Amino acid sequence: MRMIGLLGGMSWESSAEYYRLANEFVRERLGGLHSARCLLHSVDFAVIEEMQVQGRWDDAGAELATAARSLQAGGADLILLCTNTMHLVADQVQAAVDVPLLHIGDVTARAVLDAGLRRIGLLGTAFTMEQPFLLDRLAGHDLDVLVPEPADRAEVHRVIYDELCLGVLREESRQIYREVIGRLVDRGAEGIVLGCTEIELLVGAADSPVPVFPTTALHVRAAVEVALRE
Repeated sequence: MRMIGLLGGMSWESSAEYYRLANEFVRERLGGLHSARCLLHSVDFAVIEEMQVQGRWDDAGAELATAARSLQAGGADLILLCTNTMHLVADQVQAAVDVPLLHIGDVTARAVLDAGLRRIGLLGTAFTMEQPFLLDRLAGHDLDVLVPEPADRAEVHRVIYDELCLGVLREESRQIYREVIGRLVDRGAEGIVLGCTEIELLVGAADSPVPVFPTTALHVRAAVEVALRE
């Protein structure tokens, strides 16, 4: 079994999901007492979040590149950046290491295409919904990507940073997300990408009239497949 390097802490709430899912998927595949061979480098999210707000993406990329090098030095055979938003600096992180960085956008796009869909709605942080790094990655797989209207984007972002990253799950926020999803479906979305690792803590398939694509679960499952490949 190859060693999976988890570059997490953004937030630790979602990184805990990465660790849980990695072990569950390995046990599902191998049975018995098997668990994932993995390393976790968890950064201080307050430092990264400040860089996000200030637009210091190069500094954030350098911070994560250093963390990625530590994972490689520890024996990681592949690296997962355990966050959608920070895939904005995925190229910078990949350039710092020799082992592959499994891109969350590519994994998600494959799942959407395998489901026979082309037009999807994307939920995530404001950075993810408004900047091109994930939108263009998905569009590069011939997907048509819709994002919520500005007021909905602001609410989706607020819930992530003010609640989900702090471990707070509110029924009223779940309802807000359901309504945002409904408006995306009304605009023609055939599926919904849960493009923030924390969103999966709040909503799932039961909250959407169309298929949902949980990026965390898809990312981890793809990594486990690579780790177990002969």
